[in-house]
Amino acid sequence: MEASFRWVLLTAVAPVAWGANYYVTREFLPADRPLWGAALRALPAGLLLLALRPRRPRGAWWWRTAVLGLLNTAGFFVLLYIASQSLATSVASTVMAASPLAMLLLAWVLTAARPARAHLLGALVGLAGVGLMLLTRSEPVSLSGLAASAAAMLVSSLGYVLAARWREGADVLATTAWQLLAGGLVLLPLASVFEGAPAVPAGRELAAFGYVAVVATALAFAAWFTGLRRLPAGTVGLLGLLNPLTGVLLGTVVAGERLGPPQFAGLLLVLAGVALGRPRGGARGGAEGVAEGRPGGGPLGRVAAAGVVGGGGDSAGDGGGSGGRSVRGGPE
Repeated sequence: MEASFRWVLLTAVAPVAWGANYYVTREFLPADRPLWGAALRALPAGLLLLALRPRRPRGAWWWRTAVLGLLNTAGFFVLLYIASQSLATSVASTVMAASPLAMLLLAWVLTAARPARAHLLGALVGLAGVGLMLLTRSEPVSLSGLAASAAAMLVSSLGYVLAARWREGADVLATTAWQLLAGGLVLLPLASVFEGAPAVPAGRELAAFGYVAVVATALAFAAWFTGLRRLPAGTVGLLGLLNPLTGVLLGTVVAGERLGPPQFAGLLLVLAGVALGRPRGGARGGAEGVAEGRPGGGPLGRVAAAGVVGGGGDSAGDGGGSGGRSVRGGPE
């Protein structure tokens, strides 16, 4: 019991770090540098993870890593940066919390595998919560921020579905490291062309970049993947709910954002929807359970196991992509 509690605490580092990432990005990083912001998040984190797991991709995983790096790192990190800058922290974290539900629906379309009724109910409840959160706010909501959030969920959902289908023959942590490096290297020339030379960060901005790269990406992915190996998938899915809760708490308590009863009701609906749609794991780690066909297995089960990261995401939920949570021995 004590050992399991330690694994729970370690795994909880990831969703809390991803939830805080919305606030750090909005308050301390430059609003007009999404390409540089994403690149400076991805590259240091990729190098750190590669130092932990120094393995190269093999065979088809070279081009698969490039594709997933474009989706789960380059595309997702840029869009998440824009959403974090454009939306209030409480709103951004709540909207992105619905990404696991979007992944289940997209997986249904792409794989023709019908989700369980509980998953469909969770998707409907979660999306209703997002609608209530947005439509009852007295302050205007940035349409560009909402568009960035929707696009982030779309590209990361596609990336996670592909990762679930390409799960065999990869080491999860090493594959994630190469995805971060591939996505970051793609972003470097784009950032140089469209945003010019980067300003040298200092003070709080330097500390913020250090947080998003080291804590909210490298450390968070390492902690999350450890939890997926050591804990049941259902437990990890519930821990993922700490992501939006952290974002809302920081937004309301620290940033002074105001949420009325309708917005809190919308948040509760989103959390209920994600809880209904979470993977059901057995006694062993979620990644292993998925790989061996236990509850939570199958295409939708694999996406659900990955999706709790995107609900943060980092996700990647926040948090970026992975080579598939279902790889034996194996980031969100």
